[in-house]
Amino acid sequence: MQGLDRVRTYLNEKGIDSKIVVLDSSTKTSKLAAKALGCTVAQIAKTIVFKGSKPTLVVISGDKKVDLKRLSSVLNENVELADPNYIQVETGYEVGGVPPFPHNGEVRVYLDASLFRWKEVWTAAGASNAVMKLEVKTLQETVGSPVIDVSV
Repeated sequence: MQGLDRVRTYLNEKGIDSKIVVLDSSTKTSKLAAKALGCTVAQIAKTIVFKGSKPTLVVISGDKKVDLKRLSSVLNENVELADPNYIQVETGYEVGGVPPFPHNGEVRVYLDASLFRWKEVWTAAGASNAVMKLEVKTLQETVGSPVIDVSV
């Protein structure tokens, strides 16, 4: 639960209004999370980490996939899907529990336009069985990132 505690502390320090839910079952995939929460897969904001000149995290709606060519074009560099070890080292979290914030090092975070169909989304909260509900507007303000359109 170390990752979850880290996320809770960050939310409290920043005064971010969020509902964290710890479930008995895994929320490691968008489908599992949606089933456990009783929402649509599209309302799950999945976090996908890529390896490039810097670690890059894309937060995207659970019913979408990242178009790697479009992402590389937006970033003006080739990127590849990160492996679990890289994800753990750079973000401080295991696959399935990577939140949009906070991270170990300098991780570039981008929000995909697909998220903006919703007022609120659920995203990982630092553990594979923990999620947090955030307003998309709050998510954008917190990560301070530009919105990109890289979903298919």
